Amino acid sequence: MTQLDAFAALGLDADTLDALATKGFEEPSPIQSAAIPLLLSGEKDVIAQAQTGTGKTAAFGIPILQTLTPFQNRVQAIILAPTRELSIQIADEMNSLRGKRAHVIAPMYGGQNIDIQLRRLRAGVDIVVGTPGRVIDLIERKALDISHVDYAILDEADEMLNMGFVEDIEKILTFTPKEKRMLMFSATMPSPILTIAERCMREYVRVNVKNEHKTPDLTDQIYFEVRNEDKLEALTRIIDMEQDMFAMVFCRTKMDVDFLAQKLNARGYLVEALHGDIAQAQRTRVIERFKARKFDILIATDVAARGIDVNNLTHVINYALPQGAEAYIHRVGRTGRAGKSGTAITFVTPSEFRKLAYLKREVKGEIRKESLPQPEDIVARKKIQVTERIQKVVENERHLPYEIFAHELLEKFTPLQLASAMLRMSYKTSLLPESYAELSPVKPRPKRGEKDVARLGDVRLFIALGKEQGYGPKLLLDLLKKRAGVRPSSIGKIDCLDKFSFINAPLETAEKLMDAFRDFGHKKAPFIEIAKPVEEGAQKTKKKKEGEFASPENGHDLSTYGEADFSDVGFKSKPKFKTKSKSKPGAFKGEAKFGGKRKKGDAFYDKSGTKPKRKSGPFDAPKQTRKFRKP
Repeated sequence: MTQLDAFAALGLDADTLDALATKGFEEPSPIQSAAIPLLLSGEKDVIAQAQTGTGKTAAFGIPILQTLTPFQNRVQAIILAPTRELSIQIADEMNSLRGKRAHVIAPMYGGQNIDIQLRRLRAGVDIVVGTPGRVIDLIERKALDISHVDYAILDEADEMLNMGFVEDIEKILTFTPKEKRMLMFSATMPSPILTIAERCMREYVRVNVKNEHKTPDLTDQIYFEVRNEDKLEALTRIIDMEQDMFAMVFCRTKMDVDFLAQKLNARGYLVEALHGDIAQAQRTRVIERFKARKFDILIATDVAARGIDVNNLTHVINYALPQGAEAYIHRVGRTGRAGKSGTAITFVTPSEFRKLAYLKREVKGEIRKESLPQPEDIVARKKIQVTERIQKVVENERHLPYEIFAHELLEKFTPLQLASAMLRMSYKTSLLPESYAELSPVKPRPKRGEKDVARLGDVRLFIALGKEQGYGPKLLLDLLKKRAGVRPSSIGKIDCLDKFSFINAPLETAEKLMDAFRDFGHKKAPFIEIAKPVEEGAQKTKKKKEGEFASPENGHDLSTYGEADFSDVGFKSKPKFKTKSKSKPGAFKGEAKFGGKRKKGDAFYDKSGTKPKRKSGPFDAPKQTRKFRKP
């Protein structure tokens, strides 16, 4: 047992070392090295912070099993976990770690017939692993007594916080004795978790294992740039290109899971869905069928996939980019196990490039860019597979009974006609490149420092609103969205100057904006138009003179805008402006006058001499003073 010397140095006994040797353990993980000695020898409570997949279950399970004595006619430890699958996984892991010890460990979770769990509790249980909801139910039924436990453990504490279990956890802890030892394990440590610690724990020690965000060495990590509307087509291309795929596909929401499963099944792919709204009995069947490879692609959310332990996955596909590095590591870590290679594929939309850059910095491993397979390549691969299948059938003697019928068909059709018809009947149009839809090109991101063109193919637009009217990038985007229904993500670079602004947008978006604002706000000049190019030899300057503007597009004559009355734009209230004078800037009442500096008394009155009522319009001007950074 020389390979277990590091475990022996932590204070583990012979029975525990035998169990670890049976499981194939060789050396402790950092969290195990830090937590096990504290739990074996100390009397203080422990808060341990370590990322998912670092051996946290063994870190608290091993010392608990070694410390507790079975057959005490009471529950000696209560372990709370956020999901049913994780509860089952923890119970299975601890059962495998107990070796020859006779501890009775039972998972308690919603979805399973409660009568089964009641019978197990009456028979005697030493360690209960459960979800907060079911544990409270059993306590209220007087079936679960945790008033004499020696340990209370919160596993994945941050996840339970995210799922809204804080009140349930605090309620459960009120049924435990004050002299118990409390252990809390979590990947992150938000303030509500520390609040629970201060309120419910005694003197405690904090153990913090540095997150290294390392992905499995045998996992090939790649990403594809794809527009959101093309993700389904891109996924089908990958499935068709890969042979013997056994994969999990991760989506962000339950609706996304159901939508994707429905679309793939409609296209003839055998897939199943898994998320929190699926009944426990069905979830169990889906997981068992997936492990038995009754189907090859499971579509799931992160929470629903917790606790699913499958060792032979060939692919993990991030249909939606995960929320952070922790979630990415947890997903990707499901492939490339047990000495087998795997592939992690991530779809990245144009709006997610910055998030991808963050993942690349955090994850210890290369995530390289690849191009999606082309229809011709997919069809070529399929033809090879068809040829191999035919070869296997030809080599099998069981095809002989069909020879008589084959001779009859050959008397009616030529071999070419017969083979073509059989392929058409069996594969329909799947062997034709034109059966695959074309993907929209993803426009490259701008390089740092680019000013004239933010994205390849974009159009530069002039907008007759600027900082003097109280508009910066955010308010300008709000206006464009409200008036034209244009999403902010479709707008590229934005330059807001004093009297006007410039934006970059795709051609179709630019046409939509110009149509929406064609008769907007004034009569003498268009509110939005394509920006004029820089005049040859024109010099850029930061100083503004009469008729000159510090902009590459200085071909616009803005004298018209200075005289235009924008009362029909529809300000509900007058924006306030910062002035250079020491006097306090005031709000101008009445309707807005566009262009030029404002002077005291610049307000419109109708013929009766009274101030006009405020009008409603397509957008409101900002109601408070705002400072804008220079573009």
